[in-house]
Amino acid sequence: MKPSMLYEALLALIGERVPLHLWGACGVGKSQIVAQVADTLDYDFLDVRAVQLDPVDLRGLPRISSDFTEWVPPKFLPSSGKGILFLDELTSAPQMTQAGCYQLVLDRKLGEYRLPDDWVVIAAGNPASERGVHFAMPRPLRNRFVHLDLEADLTDWCRWALTSGVRSEIIAFLRFKPALLHDADSTGDQNAWPTPRSWEMASNVLKGLNKQGVARDSSLEAQMLEGAIGPGATAEFVGFLQLFRQLPSIDEILLNPETAPLPDDPSAQIAIATALGRALSDQSIARGSKYLDRMPTEMRVLAMRDAAARDRAITHTPEFVRFGIQHAEVL
Repeated sequence: MKPSMLYEALLALIGERVPLHLWGACGVGKSQIVAQVADTLDYDFLDVRAVQLDPVDLRGLPRISSDFTEWVPPKFLPSSGKGILFLDELTSAPQMTQAGCYQLVLDRKLGEYRLPDDWVVIAAGNPASERGVHFAMPRPLRNRFVHLDLEADLTDWCRWALTSGVRSEIIAFLRFKPALLHDADSTGDQNAWPTPRSWEMASNVLKGLNKQGVARDSSLEAQMLEGAIGPGATAEFVGFLQLFRQLPSIDEILLNPETAPLPDDPSAQIAIATALGRALSDQSIARGSKYLDRMPTEMRVLAMRDAAARDRAITHTPEFVRFGIQHAEVL
């Protein structure tokens, strides 16, 4: 299930208070999608790391009240409002801790404690193939969840990256090399490898180096990128960066859209189209459209889609309306 499908599934099932367990490789974005759904619904988002709990932690501590023992639930469990109780890293918790979740997941209570009506339980974990800390989920607990599997998807990731400030050269590179969005070798022992999460870290590496004025194409840049996405992806990405940095600047394109250089290489065209999609506004789309008219149709569509997803004001310009009429079948 790609991220956009999981997002829709969560919106459909949360209102029915269906307990869900999300499976997916590390770094694929499970917890981030749940947090986005909570933000969309204006729900509280309570992230509880199951691996940090002992079996007795969920129920709380006993105390004597009127000659009877009663359990005092932990403060982190919600008592009012509406929200998502997110049990992250559930499969990294020992089985006794997982077993402590039986009643909470299905019956929505722990002893005397009851989960408020407008809260839903969602859990997430990595499969055993990820070679992390993993304990098999007991069958009775499995049967208490609806299980959904999340996989990385380039189109969904690019849509998210465009509105989240990820560097345009990374988006362009992954469009040219989509297999590197998530290329984890679960049998290897490398400290870093390409995942949607690590590409965001690579973007932050480039932002930080740029702020510090570190020279481009420096060995420091390559080593820091390797620490985020691994040596193989870094080797290919650094080669792409050299090409990307030789392309005409966006300022040059917008100042001279009819005469600015237009590369023939497909990867360079993807890079320019992606960069234009990040830069166009309702004020500059007229000049940007003149340059895009010189590019292949698929590159024009790519840039316009990105621009419209990032800034809805662009969709009201005459240039976008004209483009939409010409390319309605692909938009």
